[in-house]
Formats: sequence, structure tokens, C-alpha cells
Amino acid sequence: MKIAEMREAHQVLAEMDYEPRELERGYAGRTLHVDLSQNSIETRPVSDFMKETFTGGKGFDLYLMWQGIDGPIEWDDPKNMLCISAGPLGGTPAFSGSGKCIITGISPTTKSVMDSNVGGHFGPLLKFAGFDALAISGKAQEDVLLIVDGKQNQVTVESAPHEAVNTVELAEQLHQMYSDTPEELQSVSVVSAGKGADHTLIGCLNVSFYDFNRRVPRFKQAGRGGLGSVFRNKKLKALVARAPKNRPRWVMRG
Repeated sequence: MKIAEMREAHQVLAEMDYEPRELERGYAGRTLHVDLSQNSIETRPVSDFMKETFTGGKGFDLYLMWQGIDGPIEWDDPKNMLCISAGPLGGTPAFSGSGKCIITGISPTTKSVMDSNVGGHFGPLLKFAGFDALAISGKAQEDVLLIVDGKQNQVTVESAPHEAVNTVELAEQLHQMYSDTPEELQSVSVVSAGKGADHTLIGCLNVSFYDFNRRVPRFKQAGRGGLGSVFRNKKLKALVARAPKNRPRWVMRG
């Protein structure tokens, strides 16, 4: 099936338009919250308390989990959250590791909160799209994509009946689907887990970055604690972040 036909088959389950925002001292000043059970999308402000006390990617993730989970739950409870943040230095080319982000959630292997550091470009592109962190709760009824489109200033949850599940094929499809020109391929990043995570408690999350030399997406793994299994349990096929059109042209490290 052609890429255009795949995209045409999507059904929009939830959508939110938002205003673009310039970064100030590394912060966009808001977080993005998606509940897949309710098909709801909202933004929340980043307070001075969050910046001064929790500061970076891991701090923001843990703060959002602390605020969003009201007591002990199992890893496959819809209330479990997957949180992603790059921190204030994410996407800053002067610093090593600027392409990295932190992903947190309650682990199916340890039954406790797990964080996993990962490269790829999703965290910085999420920030360039206008959000310091992403918090996902709930569980979809079918496989869905969550798309944070900084070019269109829109967040959507969409059914994705025809795209692949496994990472390599899926990322190639989605990089092509959300790039209007070859130059924009590096302005897209995809997070996925693949079919293996459906059947184990140690599933990895794969975060893409586009390699212009090889002309393919490549991947970094968030492998600690089975967060890929949480991802697939929520019926997520992929997360997609697309940067604004005027994103600086540079290569993020990490």
C-alpha cells in the first residue's frame, strides 16, 4: 500500500490545535498530556517550582508521574504513565548528548518507577514543536499513532490500520509520511516498540533519527525496565514528533 493511502485511512480520534511558542532559557513553558482512554489532549503550564526543583528531563518526568498517579498500581493499569522529556539542554548542539531524552513509567519487570535514557531525536523535536514534556496515560481500544506536529501546530491521536508494527518498516513509513520534502526527513522522529513487546515484559522502545548518509532512519533504544511493553499495552503503534519548518539545520548529538 502507498504511503498516501495509509494516511488517508487514518481516523482522527482526538485533536488539539495550539499556538507556537519560542523557547526561553531551554524551556517551552508547557507540558503535553494525552489520555488514550478518554481520547483527550491538553496542555499544562510549567511552573517556576518545576524548573527550580525538578529542572531536567528525569525531574520533569518524575514530577508528572507524582502528580498523575495517586497510589500503587500495576504496570498494565491504564493509569500508568509514560513520560518523555529532554530537559532544558535538550537540542542544544554545544552540549554532548543533546539529542537524548528520558522516558519513565512503572516497569513490568521491577513493579516500580523506571527511567531509561535514550538517544534519537524525539525529545528535542518534541521541544521544538513546543512542549517540555509529554505524559501519556490511559489505554486505546485499537492501535493508534500519537502525532505532535510542530509544523501544523497540531496534536492528534489517530487510528493507523495499515502501517507496520515492527520498528524498521514502521519508521520508514512514518518518516516518509510526515516529511513534505527530503530535507524534512531529519525533522521527524518516531518512537515504537514492535511486536516483540506484545509478548514479553522486557520490550524496548526504539527512538529514530534520520541518517542522511545511509538514507534510512536509524534507532536508539530505551531498554531498561520493559517500557516498550507498557507502550504496546497502551495500544500505541508509534509516537511521531515533527519539528517546525524553521528548525535550525544542525545535527543533534546522542
